[in-house]
Amino acid sequence: MADSIKPPTPNTSIIACDLGLKRIGLATQVQGIVLALEPIMRKNRSQASHDLSNLLSQRAVSTLVVGIPSGGEAKHDEMQKRIKHFVDLLDFDGKIIFIDEDYTSLEAYDEMSYMSKKTRSLALKNGSIDSLAACKILQRYLDSLLKNHIH
Repeated sequence: MADSIKPPTPNTSIIACDLGLKRIGLATQVQGIVLALEPIMRKNRSQASHDLSNLLSQRAVSTLVVGIPSGGEAKHDEMQKRIKHFVDLLDFDGKIIFIDEDYTSLEAYDEMSYMSKKTRSLALKNGSIDSLAACKILQRYLDSLLKNHIH
């Protein structure tokens, strides 16, 4: 099996992000467990790209997994352009992987269905739901690595 993608080693630093217009949800893996990180609240692209670049540098991240809509619809195509433009603003020399993020925010919101309406509303405002969506993105990426490694 030549050139197969290998699963990340335990000391490989990976961060996944769910880029939104107001918040950037973040997730990482620690010893194979996917964990949500505190989201970045966006004031503008410059501030957000600077904050994310600093985080990537501080954590010595080797791979950034970015959720991106799969496309096909005009609104998805526009969002893809915005996301790729934002990623181009980052000061990051590691590997960047784009992965389908369709429905991750809805899945994250559904997982909070047991919470009160007020708590879910707060999760939307403070970015917790965005970081939970980033967990979904990272898990999809890790699952795809394992699937490709097994086959």
